[in-house]
Amino acid sequence: MAKINFGGVEENVVTREEFPLAKAREVMKNETIAIIGYGVQGPGQALNLRDNGFNVIVGQRKPSKSYDKALKDGWVEGKTLFTIEEALQKGTIIFYLLSDAAQIAMWPTVKKHLTEGKSLYFSHGFGITYKERTGIIPPSNVDVMLVAPKGSGTSLRRLFVEGKGLNSSFAIHQDYTGKAKDKVVALGIGVGSGYLFETTFKKEVYSDLTGERGTLMGAIQGIFAAQYDLLRSKGHSPSEAFNETVEEATQSLYPLVAENGMDWMYANCSTTAQRGALDWWKKFRDATAPVFKELYESVAAGQEAQKSIDSNSQDDYRVKLEAELKEMRESEMWITGAAVRKLRPENN
Repeated sequence: MAKINFGGVEENVVTREEFPLAKAREVMKNETIAIIGYGVQGPGQALNLRDNGFNVIVGQRKPSKSYDKALKDGWVEGKTLFTIEEALQKGTIIFYLLSDAAQIAMWPTVKKHLTEGKSLYFSHGFGITYKERTGIIPPSNVDVMLVAPKGSGTSLRRLFVEGKGLNSSFAIHQDYTGKAKDKVVALGIGVGSGYLFETTFKKEVYSDLTGERGTLMGAIQGIFAAQYDLLRSKGHSPSEAFNETVEEATQSLYPLVAENGMDWMYANCSTTAQRGALDWWKKFRDATAPVFKELYESVAAGQEAQKSIDSNSQDDYRVKLEAELKEMRESEMWITGAAVRKLRPENN
């Protein structure tokens, strides 16, 4: 494990050069990885592991849309695709990749198959960190570990196919066998991580819940809506408001930030844009800082976890979710967005 300096702070990271794929395969040569959950993270991680030469099987409810998707992805019924209980029995490393609510419901079934020496793998610290709320308490004679790719399963797979990687955090909750470190790093390399950085289950879920509600999704949608609505109220057309709010950001400027950093993006914009951005960014920071503080405190207190558990475990959750997404999808801003996307050169 290498120590890398990030902004004056040293962190432990693992790179592909330090822990090559051949070494990861050697560590995993006698293991059977059972993927439980084929929804958000499951397909990307399962397919990447399979393509990297690991022994992988998928366990999924039958019949279900996810089971049908697994068949389309090339998993073979009775050979690499099984019911959940069959996969749990066969697997030596259980990838627990169901949704948080589904993990709670499925836990009694999973727990009975966690025999001595097996490994339980998560991609989110939710179930373990909030164990008083979820009831997910693994037996003491298994390894418990986490690899959390910093992006969606779709992105993980897309970048893998392109020969790239998605950075991931890793953590060890229990090391019963004394081999958990090598296992979790090998699995992190196997699923297609760019590099791996060390964390804990608690820190992973605190940062993840804050990020999702903040700059990754919630805050971005809120800021987009605020600027779009302001421009429209001042007489700007839907196309102009959307292009200035969303299209230019996602298609032009954000990729520059990803490539070389915010300062480089600033340096490669007009002098008028530079001056304005430099004058205003701290005002936005100061205005939103109290909201982020409130958000983090809600995450740390378990309030966000309880809201998720209560909401996602309801029988009509999907119906309510679709209604909320429909409201967003049918807003003028995102109807305009759909029209703008169709007009992009690659779509004509």
